[in-house]
Amino acid sequence: MTDTTPPAGFGRPDLTAFARLDGLGLSLTGRRLEPDRAVLACRVVEPNQWCRRCGSEGAARDTVIRRLAHEPLGWRPTVLEVVVRRYRCADCGHVWRQDTSAAAEPRAKLSRTGLRWALEGIVVAHLTVARVAEGLGVAWDTANNAVLAEGKRLLINDPTRFEGVKVIGVDEHVWRHTRRGDKYVTVIIDLTPVRDGAGPARLLDMVEGRSKAAFKTWLADRDDAFRDAVEVVAMDGFTGFKTAAAEEIPDAVTVMDPFHVVRLAGDALDRCRRRVQLAIHGHRGFRDDPLYKSRRTLHTGADLLTEKQSHRLRALFVDDAHVEVEATWGVYQRMIAAYRHEDRQRGRERMEKLITDLSAGIPKVLTELTTLGRTLEKRAADVLAYFERPGTSNGPTEALNERLEHLRGSALGFRNLTNYIARSLLETGGFRPQLLHPRLG
Repeated sequence: MTDTTPPAGFGRPDLTAFARLDGLGLSLTGRRLEPDRAVLACRVVEPNQWCRRCGSEGAARDTVIRRLAHEPLGWRPTVLEVVVRRYRCADCGHVWRQDTSAAAEPRAKLSRTGLRWALEGIVVAHLTVARVAEGLGVAWDTANNAVLAEGKRLLINDPTRFEGVKVIGVDEHVWRHTRRGDKYVTVIIDLTPVRDGAGPARLLDMVEGRSKAAFKTWLADRDDAFRDAVEVVAMDGFTGFKTAAAEEIPDAVTVMDPFHVVRLAGDALDRCRRRVQLAIHGHRGFRDDPLYKSRRTLHTGADLLTEKQSHRLRALFVDDAHVEVEATWGVYQRMIAAYRHEDRQRGRERMEKLITDLSAGIPKVLTELTTLGRTLEKRAADVLAYFERPGTSNGPTEALNERLEHLRGSALGFRNLTNYIARSLLETGGFRPQLLHPRLG
């Protein structure tokens, strides 16, 4: 006779709990393995035999089978075949069936556990919809529609999503690379966790277009509590974002973040290098041209240069024909040094001196520095505000843009902006896994 006593420390096997059916109001009654899936036979635990119209007790009439895609067991698609009993009231003739709302939404094709598994796979594990659909054994549209609906209900439409936001970043983003339609959107990022050292930035919202009106309308749609709580807005050099912020949240400090300021100087350096290259050689940079070979080294901070890189720049600047590039490179390095200074007040003084120097006395031949100086002079208050408001860089915004690029690539592109916004919010909205599945808490 076989001893069925479980080993010490183990309880008797409960297949209903193992298959995560106990929280769905179901009980496991059997199972069947098919070549491409596992089928679990279930019954509804609560009999539910009382008439919903008159309250009389009904008599069992027949049963129907409801099939639900469930959380895969070992990546094997799992299907629940739920036996649902139907009753008929002898007094009023009303017919009803057992309540399965604990197991799934009405007319849903996924169980609640399967739906949470799918949402967890998208949000936490960053799986593609195709991979989730394969794991559930359902069509792509079925998985996608279910995930978006549950994501909007549980996460995106969460009324507390905009609470505690004090620092926001705004930037443009290319959501598709096609010639048809507007390919730009405006992304709004919550930078409060970055400033407070409490975590990474998160995507707050995404709106169609890249204009003052797009950002202004989004701010106007927020309630007074949100607008009053915003203290700092980090942005690039686009004046439309600044004007929108000044009109809708006038008490907030606008900051032109270091990422975009340094990029302005870097772009000026690149344009100067290309102009000098063309003037000297009459063509764009070739592989062995000194200016072209040094293009990446020129963008490296002076304090991070290796001995080989330093030697390459010294050899480059020995040639008097490269003096304009050297002058522009010097301005670029002064800007980096100002931002990297350990004393923020001294860094601010250096940046202020740099803006003053670029505003007057620049030789006309240095057209790139002249343009840079005009931009910095116009936005001087926003540039210098960073040194009094640390942690307001839009660098995390660019990092989120890279994650969205990966999302678009794994999905092989998006055609529907509404779906793209929803998937982006799920991907980079900073949602805690505990909200998606209780067992992760």
